[in-house]
Amino acid sequence: MDLQTNLKGRLRNTSLPKKHGLMPVFEAVINSIHAIEDAKRGYTPGKVRVTIVRSLQQQLDVGRKAEGEITAFVIEDNGCGFNDENYRSFGTLDSEHKIDRGCRGVGRLMWLKAFNSVQVKSNYRDSRGEYRTRTFIFDENNGVHGEEDAPSDVRKTGTIVRLNVFRESYRKSSPKTQQTIANSLLEHCLWYFVRGEKRPEIDVVDGAEVLLLDSLFDSYMFEESEHDQIELSGQNFELTHIKFRNSTGKKHSIAFCANERLVQEDFKLNKIPGLHSKMSDKNGNFIYSCYISSPFLDEHTRSERTGFDLDEFEDDLFSDTDITIGAIRDAVIKKSKSFLSESLEENLKAGSKRINAYIAEKAPRYRSLLRHMTNDDLLIDPDLSDKELELRLHSRYADIEQSLISEGHEILIVKDDENQEDYQNRISEYLHKAEDLKNSDLANYVVHRKVILDLLERALIIQENGKYAREDLIHQLIMPMGKESKELAGDASNLWLIDDTMAFHDYLASDKPISSMDVSDVDSGKEPDLLMLNTYDRAMLVGGSETAPLAELRVVEIKRPMRNDAKSGEDKDPIEQALGYLERLRSGNLRTAKGRPIQNCENVPGYCYVISDLTSTVETRCKMMNLTKSADGLSYFGYAINYKSYIEVLSFDLLLKRAKERNYAFFEKLGLPAS
Repeated sequence: MDLQTNLKGRLRNTSLPKKHGLMPVFEAVINSIHAIEDAKRGYTPGKVRVTIVRSLQQQLDVGRKAEGEITAFVIEDNGCGFNDENYRSFGTLDSEHKIDRGCRGVGRLMWLKAFNSVQVKSNYRDSRGEYRTRTFIFDENNGVHGEEDAPSDVRKTGTIVRLNVFRESYRKSSPKTQQTIANSLLEHCLWYFVRGEKRPEIDVVDGAEVLLLDSLFDSYMFEESEHDQIELSGQNFELTHIKFRNSTGKKHSIAFCANERLVQEDFKLNKIPGLHSKMSDKNGNFIYSCYISSPFLDEHTRSERTGFDLDEFEDDLFSDTDITIGAIRDAVIKKSKSFLSESLEENLKAGSKRINAYIAEKAPRYRSLLRHMTNDDLLIDPDLSDKELELRLHSRYADIEQSLISEGHEILIVKDDENQEDYQNRISEYLHKAEDLKNSDLANYVVHRKVILDLLERALIIQENGKYAREDLIHQLIMPMGKESKELAGDASNLWLIDDTMAFHDYLASDKPISSMDVSDVDSGKEPDLLMLNTYDRAMLVGGSETAPLAELRVVEIKRPMRNDAKSGEDKDPIEQALGYLERLRSGNLRTAKGRPIQNCENVPGYCYVISDLTSTVETRCKMMNLTKSADGLSYFGYAINYKSYIEVLSFDLLLKRAKERNYAFFEKLGLPAS
């Protein structure tokens, strides 16, 4: 036969994307189904077996899996076989044989796109009813060759097709496991399982393991499929709504079918509010798919059955038809909403509950923005993680903020067609949005304080290793170590934990050597945990002369929770440590952060804070310094006259208690738990 004349040219012009490398296998299975139907076997069940051949095929021992790269596939059936009519059709490119089934006569070209050669052995009955065996080889170089046709002693019909040498480029892009191959095959010929007619038995063999598509189909289905239909421009489309179990690894999809097989899957179902990755009904979780079939789709499928000759959207200039993939999708989505209505409604309620709970409990800063969010903004997957939800809300916040800035540049410009009332309404709406945005910023800061307090409280309890947190961890919560105030943004420290007034300082150093501080010339390697210098302008005299600035020094010393080794000496007594830092700084040439000298350095008042649990040794040092114990027993305070310094020794319990009390009203206003 003259098949090979233009075979190589036709192969070059035949398209088969790499991701569709299993399409030739699936089409061979469809051919087997057709052969079974043509055999008119009566009550004898039709059977198709797909065997995966691997490079390192193991012994077919029970329980052992085959390993190695896939090299070939063998498809066996008990259909009518390659009789004379079928064989002539196989040798004719673009044959119209079985055209009523949507066959284009090019399926075997795809065999040679993905495989090097094909071997066929087939039993059939001739026109006289005699059994015969036909064998031949099909490859790119020789076309159909090596045919043998002889009488057969086997009294049954059927065909074995072996697709040899799976080309590497297709093999790498195709499913590798028996399970995924069986799943894909089931999806490709799913129509034969849901159409309601008797279907052949199809199984996939990999080494010693056999997967039956019947069992696979039954295990993936919750209930019987539901049929529906739509009409577009006089064309009818049949719909089959199916719920798959989550174990399939599928995504929600619209499956466009032609000629009783899957051609193209569409995952663009984002127009369905409430359709999320997790769907459920009274029977449990499921994945939704809608299978569409129509004579119109049969007519417009490409010959390789990897897509349709249809536009995505309507284009009057170039479109051959006013029915597009987008139009079909939109019509199907309306039906899908109806089919899934109960589950969608539950998801919408759950999503609304999730976002409101998250804002109420963890992100109240977004509460004032809810009124500026659209319904689409609030349609969220109830299974979103806190991180994903926070990113989504923050993104919407940024959009609103950008919109506000844009509006702000034009807000005072009166539009040509705008009256006074419209203008005032626009101004009012803008100011409300601006107020909500600033309220959100304030709420964000208050939430930040709540998180810091929770972290501090957690750091004060005994850890899993039986020890308490190191002082550097607590230090980092209050102020990053090894930094100066000029190196940090205004909200990078949490000095409010000690005293809100500490936010107002001219110079701040955290765990820095005194010798490196810009406000003193003292050559000392001592490192105060926190040191602050505040300066205050004096009133100018009537004559206009300006006096030197007033100043004060604050020193904070932080100790490890429950530390109980305090004793006399600057290295062991935190009070002596703080006073020692104070004295060293006074002994130098103190100057402001702007470099102006401070007069009478030795008289600059000092404030020393020691943050430490009041263990027995710490209390002893407090008494030695003649400090007074507070009524609640949580602190010591006093004035060291010889050091011109106020001293306060704060227990961690009091530090936490005071910080909570100062912020309680803000937490309560936002609905945050204060404890």
